[in-house]
Amino acid sequence: MGMEAWLARAARMRGERAAIEGPGGTLGYHELHQRAREVGGSLLERGVAPGDRVALALGSRELVVALHGCLLIGARAVPIDLRLAADERRRRAAGALVIDEPIDGPPAPPRELEPEAIATVMFTSGTTAGSKEVPLTVSNWLANAVGSALALGLDPQERWLCPMPLAHVGGLSIQLRSAIYATTVVLHERFDTEAALEALMAPDQRVTLVSLVPTMLARLLDAGLHDPPSLRRVLLGGGPVPPSLLERAHAQGVPVSPSYGMTEACSQIATDGWPLLGVELAVSAGGEVLVRGDTVSSAALSDDGWLHTGDLGRLDEAGRLEIYGRKADTIVTGGENVAPVAVEATLLAHPGVADAAVFGRADPEWGEAVVAQVVLGDGAGVTLEGLRAHCAARLAAFEVPKQIEFVTSLPRGVTGKLLRRELR
Repeated sequence: MGMEAWLARAARMRGERAAIEGPGGTLGYHELHQRAREVGGSLLERGVAPGDRVALALGSRELVVALHGCLLIGARAVPIDLRLAADERRRRAAGALVIDEPIDGPPAPPRELEPEAIATVMFTSGTTAGSKEVPLTVSNWLANAVGSALALGLDPQERWLCPMPLAHVGGLSIQLRSAIYATTVVLHERFDTEAALEALMAPDQRVTLVSLVPTMLARLLDAGLHDPPSLRRVLLGGGPVPPSLLERAHAQGVPVSPSYGMTEACSQIATDGWPLLGVELAVSAGGEVLVRGDTVSSAALSDDGWLHTGDLGRLDEAGRLEIYGRKADTIVTGGENVAPVAVEATLLAHPGVADAAVFGRADPEWGEAVVAQVVLGDGAGVTLEGLRAHCAARLAAFEVPKQIEFVTSLPRGVTGKLLRRELR
């Protein structure tokens, strides 16, 4: 059984409401629906049929229009990150019609959404290995939007600030959830600290939600973010969250909800440790987090019916999730297992440390030696001996880095995730 297209429903119910606001101006739902129909009509003229792939190599605002154009005709949208190297962009667009400039044509006729049809093809971030594609269905995205609304609450006047890249699931999920809710996205083309700070602090912007990764939040706090007037929640994901960062946010009146998610589950899986409605969590005997439910891509499930996340975690008696590392990142040193994120959190708790990465380096004595690379804060008078003492007071002896190296920057992807595979 089909359902009314989300954008068509939003335009019918709240046509004059802003769908997208930002530096490029405002698009109401009626106008966005009309433009998306014209994109859909142009795709039909080019021979695109339901189920065909359409690669969207566009800036954020035009990508949103084209995304909905694909949904309106049943095509599979493949968002392409324009910051990738040309060879990688071509790899991700293989087998698809590539749209790299705005298009329009005669409005596409109305068409219902098919729940089991693939709506989008996303790519994982590839922080520890190469990226892989993930098909997500209409029903995956709908289940995620419902679960997210129940987890965060839903303000009928919601205004969700999105400074995240739309070729990544965290950014795209905001567009689709907001269309399902018929609420507003405050869309920034890219993360800019001053622009995001202004949007969050200006009373007339009325931002109620924002999605960030830890590095973005840290920069905003450094820039003076405090007691944002309309903000009711920062959805913070994209990697481990240092406790010291949460403490800073709390002290500055910024309401933060750590969120655990993956591309394979339409982004959000658990918020504040609690799984979304319809999401089931388990932990294997080896400590790996397992996920299943209506938000999970069927293509990502193993033979046992679970998504094996590769993350290490634990569930408390109430079923609340805590993540403490990645299986692939575990350092085995002298027969002991070390979770790099735990050591990184300890380093980041030092007031003179701006950023930190921990990894294993081959060592003839230990098998792997725990190595830390550290970026110091401005004007920080930090010594190697002082950092080792700081770690030794808080960690087991085998967890204390054997080597600490001062660096000027760490390899991070476009969403701020640490690219651990590039550490040497």
